[in-house]
Amino acid sequence: MRRCLRPCFIVVALLCARRHFAQTHDLTPAQKTAKAKAQNVPEIAFDSTPNFLKLPPNLYLGEGIGVATNSKGHIFVYTRSQQTRLFEFDQNGKYVREIGEGLYGFAFAHAVRVDPQDNIWAVDEGTNMVIKFNPQGRVVMLLGRRPESVEGIKATAASEPPAQPYTFNRPTDVAWDPAGNIFVSDGYGNSRVVKYDKNGRYITSVGSKGSERGQLNLPHTIAADAKGNVYVGDRSNRRIQVFDNDLQFKAIYDQVGAPWAVCISPGPHQYLYSSNSNPDNNVADVAAVTGEIYKMELDGTILGKFGHAGKQLGEFSTVHEIDCRNDNELLVSEITAWRVQKLRLHASSK
Repeated sequence: MRRCLRPCFIVVALLCARRHFAQTHDLTPAQKTAKAKAQNVPEIAFDSTPNFLKLPPNLYLGEGIGVATNSKGHIFVYTRSQQTRLFEFDQNGKYVREIGEGLYGFAFAHAVRVDPQDNIWAVDEGTNMVIKFNPQGRVVMLLGRRPESVEGIKATAASEPPAQPYTFNRPTDVAWDPAGNIFVSDGYGNSRVVKYDKNGRYITSVGSKGSERGQLNLPHTIAADAKGNVYVGDRSNRRIQVFDNDLQFKAIYDQVGAPWAVCISPGPHQYLYSSNSNPDNNVADVAAVTGEIYKMELDGTILGKFGHAGKQLGEFSTVHEIDCRNDNELLVSEITAWRVQKLRLHASSK
């Protein structure tokens, strides 16, 4: 038995290496690009609550673009349907109200966030605006400006015009530091992050389109930690870039795929979540190697992952935003499944 131990070990090792080689060698070029670099990541078990959100009759969600919670546990869902709409639900998923019906700043939803004072912020890619509502649902601040409809369709320029302090080009997300300073990821057109003070006055910005350190290629999602560091989901560069509070470069995390959505939990021990979402074009071969969400320490250490692409309960169909107010109870909004799922995470397997 002892003499067989070494040959048996070699055989097992060769079989494992062969399986790993087959798994990576058989991937298409698109799959190799989409698959996260991280390997041997522990799986985190989780449950998904069925039929969590209760909409009234004849009211439906469209694409699940944004989801956020306030201090009471109420849930805000920003959705692209026949029109862009912002709904509020209570902590049990019961429909409460619609906020901003018919608002001039609503055209093409991208993200919703709730700040520590329970103000609700909607980021609208279509109107180039970031809109702050107070907890009662009244507009109290605007950043950016909607292009005038009388101007008609603008001619396509050879290059994007220089970014301006108070105008956006398809913004994507918003975050705050402990002092209340505002950070906007801007976005599809400007490839930058802009910092404003709590009153909306421009302070500074970082980023231009590119793949070098400090450059961005579609900053799609953003979050800030308790020290004021800013984490930017640099989606088309397939990495998270970290900046300090003055938007000076700090670090790059490039092991967890394309960050469609990032979230940082509150509390004394903060965690960073990032979704390597399957594309919203529903390409099946790419979806086969994406769809998972990673849980990390703020220094980029990967603690585990959970989920995969799919349309059933407990599967993810293009996660576009994550709410992680409770680090073991997440809400995820999905584009191509037209839904929001409530997840409960369990301890990661050893």
